[in-house]
Amino acid sequence: MTHEATPQPYGTPEVPRVAVCGEARIEVDPEIARIGITVSARGTDRRSALEDLTRRNTAVLDLIKGYGDPVEKLETGTFSITPELTRHGRGERVRAYHGRVTVTAELNDFTTLGELTTRLADLELTSVDGPWWALRPTSPAHGQARRQAVLEAVQRAREYAEALGANLSALVELADLGAENASPYPQAGGAMRTMAFSAAEDATAPPLDLEPQRQTVYAQVNARFTMTPPQL
Repeated sequence: MTHEATPQPYGTPEVPRVAVCGEARIEVDPEIARIGITVSARGTDRRSALEDLTRRNTAVLDLIKGYGDPVEKLETGTFSITPELTRHGRGERVRAYHGRVTVTAELNDFTTLGELTTRLADLELTSVDGPWWALRPTSPAHGQARRQAVLEAVQRAREYAEALGANLSALVELADLGAENASPYPQAGGAMRTMAFSAAEDATAPPLDLEPQRQTVYAQVNARFTMTPPQL
């Protein structure tokens, strides 16, 4: 009865191994953009603040939904009604109520994004934050970066082997260390642009001309190859 030889985790003089790292970094245009909308209201009693907040929130949602397919995602985030107490006097007396609701929208059409952002900023007590540029998780750019990283690993290993007068003979291992794009929602100072506007009294402002920020996609692999005996 014969047993097949167990592969060794290291090379031998007859079958040397070479280990390399392949990296790739590419820049591509973003595919989607996200904006954050905050709707506010203030009233002397809780009901009036809530009614104003509901009315303004409905106006925001109707406006965004009216753009149809360019809006890929629309989500309501936090909601709050907070009492404001008087600063002087005895007891806890409520001076006013402040309401706030946040909404996020994700768009794939950047011309629509500029128009929508301007129209949202024209609404009563409504502020807009963003945009945050990003790629979809399924973007082909991720695969492109991974392929480039593998090609670089093969080329690097081949150059090492040729420097020893040898040739690559087989791939032993290929380890994916991750391929990821730059943070889709950067912090201030990066790709994020913050806009805060109150209601406009004049005619509707022209659409904003937003310049998309290119996204960096990074991939890295570790590869191990066997090669022919070197000519030392």
